[in-house]
Amino acid sequence: MVSYRKRGKVWQYEISYKDLDGAYKKLRKSGFRLKSDAELAASQVKSLYADVRQFKAGEIPLSVYFERWINLYKRNSVTNVTFVKYENTLNHIRKIFGKMPLKDITRTVYQERLNVFARDHAPRTVSAFHKQIRAALLDALDEHIISNDPTRKAVVTGVAVHRPKKALDYGEWQKLIHHLDTDQIPEMMIYLAAVTGMRYAEILGITASDINWQNSTIDVNKTWDYKYHTGFKKTKNKASMRKLPLDSISLHYLHIFVANYPTTPPNMPLFLINGHAMVSAEINQVLTNKLHALGLPRVTFHGLRHTHASVLLYQGVSVLSVSKRLGHSSITTTQSTYLHIIKELEAKDTDKILAILENA
Repeated sequence: MVSYRKRGKVWQYEISYKDLDGAYKKLRKSGFRLKSDAELAASQVKSLYADVRQFKAGEIPLSVYFERWINLYKRNSVTNVTFVKYENTLNHIRKIFGKMPLKDITRTVYQERLNVFARDHAPRTVSAFHKQIRAALLDALDEHIISNDPTRKAVVTGVAVHRPKKALDYGEWQKLIHHLDTDQIPEMMIYLAAVTGMRYAEILGITASDINWQNSTIDVNKTWDYKYHTGFKKTKNKASMRKLPLDSISLHYLHIFVANYPTTPPNMPLFLINGHAMVSAEINQVLTNKLHALGLPRVTFHGLRHTHASVLLYQGVSVLSVSKRLGHSSITTTQSTYLHIIKELEAKDTDKILAILENA
């Protein structure tokens, strides 16, 4: 049975039910501006928790409660990117807590499971994981679903993160591009990132019609949404819309690749696998495996963009030209990103200037 009442300026719903011992209990929630808001919330609670008795007794698994909690309170109140983070937490809850009901999660049990998660995650990641679960369980406590807070005074730990190298040096870059199988979609994408500095979403957005074989250029005019699978999207900024010159070797590899995939429509991405784009974690894993096989240090896929820029700068290409090739919104972005390289090159220029003057 559900009833509604106005308390001051806000509405409250009250759900009456019997607990497992047959005693009558009530579930209340207030703070709704309109009665219709309270009615909607109550109906959602009833539909999400068909058996209120079991729900109130804490028999419901943490994973089920958390899933329903994020759908009820987070899906329409946070960005898509943030909601994906909640879904990732849910996946980890399923692995670590299994079907453990809320009533069985004591402070000790929670700390043990949190420590399991911390074995292979950085402290910052563990902290975010803990905060999301804690927020849900505090709501469960507020609604008297559980009698105490198992997350109270939890100790957040984690493992040190071994961050990959930001970029390969010139010799490492050469070794990588000379040992890639450009007939394969993942390795062709890695090759293009290394020789053009394109962003991952830009590479995924390439279609056959974007390649100008006569002028040896790629027209970067869109990206592909590999996170939410919504298709083509705009480039990051106006400066990212650019025509990238290709060297003859890269153009040759690309020509062979396109010829090997003749069924791809000219207006569809070249690098989809069975109609789907690899997510960033997948392409990064392919790159990591390739680098390991070649005895090269680990860099991320985005690190190939930094590698390309670094190679060009060290070879004497101007900052302005590098900025345009990368599609930066302004040269200031390039200067701040590669300030360490620019300072190193300036020091070498100073030595050259002094040598010229001394030999005059």
